[in-house]
Amino acid sequence: MTDPILDIAQLSIRFGPHDRPVVSDLDLTVRAGEIVALVGESGSGKSMTARAVLGLLPDGAAVDGSIRLGGEQVVAAPEEALTRLRGTRAAMVFQEPQTALNPVRTVGWQIAQALRARGRISRAAARTRAIDLLRQVEIPEPEVRVDWFPHQLSGGQKQRVVIALALSGGPDLLIADEPTTALDVTVQAEILALLRSLRDERGTAILVITHNMGVVADIADRVAVLRRGVLVEERGVHDLFSAPRERYTTQLLAAVPRLPEPGDGTPVADVASGAPVLRIRDLDVVYPARHGNTAFHALRGVSLEVSAGQVLGLVGESGSGKTTLGRTAVGAVRPSAGAVTLDGTDLGSATPRELRGLRRGLALVHQDPAASLDPRRSVGDSIAEPLVVHRAASGALLRARVADLLDAVRLPRDFAGRRPAELSGGQRQRVALARALALAPRLLVADEPTSALDVSVQAEMLALFEDLRQEYRFACLFISHDLAVVHRVADRVAVLRHGELVEIGGTAEVFGNPRDAYTRGLLDAVPVPDPVAQRLRRDGAVVLSAAG
Repeated sequence: MTDPILDIAQLSIRFGPHDRPVVSDLDLTVRAGEIVALVGESGSGKSMTARAVLGLLPDGAAVDGSIRLGGEQVVAAPEEALTRLRGTRAAMVFQEPQTALNPVRTVGWQIAQALRARGRISRAAARTRAIDLLRQVEIPEPEVRVDWFPHQLSGGQKQRVVIALALSGGPDLLIADEPTTALDVTVQAEILALLRSLRDERGTAILVITHNMGVVADIADRVAVLRRGVLVEERGVHDLFSAPRERYTTQLLAAVPRLPEPGDGTPVADVASGAPVLRIRDLDVVYPARHGNTAFHALRGVSLEVSAGQVLGLVGESGSGKTTLGRTAVGAVRPSAGAVTLDGTDLGSATPRELRGLRRGLALVHQDPAASLDPRRSVGDSIAEPLVVHRAASGALLRARVADLLDAVRLPRDFAGRRPAELSGGQRQRVALARALALAPRLLVADEPTSALDVSVQAEMLALFEDLRQEYRFACLFISHDLAVVHRVADRVAVLRHGELVEIGGTAEVFGNPRDAYTRGLLDAVPVPDPVAQRLRRDGAVVLSAAG
């Protein structure tokens, strides 16, 4: 057996002499041509381990133990040595490509800069190499797109550019930190296929950090499970999924939402009753031409209804119109044609006074609660804000209402005095839910509310969401690219593609027996959290594709 590319021995990381270590006595190896998945909840030490490999820990971190990259010691190495190792021995692929790329520089320029950072190279040679790297990561028309800016690329193409940047130094080890979390299922499948090809064709060692157990089942050879900085289990992927030894691993696997088999699935109880809370008819939304860009038709002829206590899932790839539809439903985007009616009132023809009254019944929960909560305000102030703005409560009544809302989302009442930075991601999302429920909304739009959460925290949030739906009986548009999550919470599902509604119906019906080929393609792209079933499914798809 070859020597490992990455060899971590007895690694401990702490930030204070009296603090609990964020990583404790970790042993881990990754060999050439091997994909190792590092999994665990937020705070388990996954990302800190990855940053330690590249010598990129925050100031104040104390490190003990050993990290060897290709035989060279990283721990306590001088900055000059670390600079030489970064990009050549190991390189990082980040979760969000939008923040990893410079928006005002072409992708070719950015790759050329990475190449120049490792040695002298002419402008022509750098351009040629950049085109070659874009071709390796399967960017279409690389000779043309080398001169494109990041905003001209899709989300999946931007992630491919980030991988090309990581490959520019010919690293032995690729560290992929949540490389598919923000991507649609079809794009996710393409990125996973690319990572597999890098392993198979180049022999690249890959350390994948993810909370998506379907991704783990799809590409990992081995899995290391971390909990509170401690390695609780490390095994081959097949053994870990079929017979986990540790209770924590069993709990992680049990928390993963799953889609029904084709032709299977138990219908979700339809709790809708009475007239629709939200009715959309023949909706068109066109964003006008500006700054040299042509007009964009975001939605075309969309019609749907949602009743009290009912959840309608909106699914589709990026650019399909999901978020635009949600924002139009709450009045944040004006229709170009068609009608949006809330409790019988047309938002397009309502008077300012009617709109003020309707807005009390509208609420929006965003994907990232850290961005939607003011970091300077206490949790209690953030939850109270809608009540204050609409003059619904003040004084003791306001404080009591905030306390009741914290109870509703299963948070301690004394959290009212904390700041968002003092809470975990799941706790912040609970605060965002409490804030959205402050005025007992008639319509709630939840835009990717669980995509950034670990599987166990996600499971808790989905259970809480179901309880709150029963208690408050709000109508809900639930926007997500995670079809298994939509299957769990939604009564009905609408499938959007390029702004058009291609399929709508009961969730079990649409996911169990899809009528449209596009829906079937989305479902086929979702990785199954079972390594045997997923690889048989993937190999079968490859055979069918080759035969076609």
